[in-house]
Amino acid sequence: MRTFDLTPLYRSAIGFDRLASLLESRAESAPSYPPYNIELVSEDQYRIVMALAGFDRSELDITTERDSLVVTGRKQKEDAQKTYLHRGIAARDFEQRFQLANHVKVTTASFDNGMLTIELVREVPEALKPRKIAIDGSNVHVIEQNREAA
Repeated sequence: MRTFDLTPLYRSAIGFDRLASLLESRAESAPSYPPYNIELVSEDQYRIVMALAGFDRSELDITTERDSLVVTGRKQKEDAQKTYLHRGIAARDFEQRFQLANHVKVTTASFDNGMLTIELVREVPEALKPRKIAIDGSNVHVIEQNREAA
């Protein structure tokens, strides 16, 4: 298992203590089933790809609630008549939770050849986007005129 040293975050980030501790705890207790990748597609687009061999589309459920994404797989009962000599495909129930950052929304999901792909996008509202503030020098003259009048 990989460990990450997040102490540099504490030196330059203010108010992100909860985020860093969340990342640390997630890395320590990350479930290994089912395997998944998280890709950065572009600056504000992400993709989660999960390998779900043996599952059917009808056995999967994707839900979002506030700041979390939950992918659930419920395997339907198999025939008891099957006898396995080796069972290497883990077709067990699972629930995988992903913590979403502010303004991240799920746009689409597709299931093809045993691979579940979930597309996400961060849509920051215009009111919360950074904006340039013009510095106007005329206020300096008004303040100086008020001082002279007093």
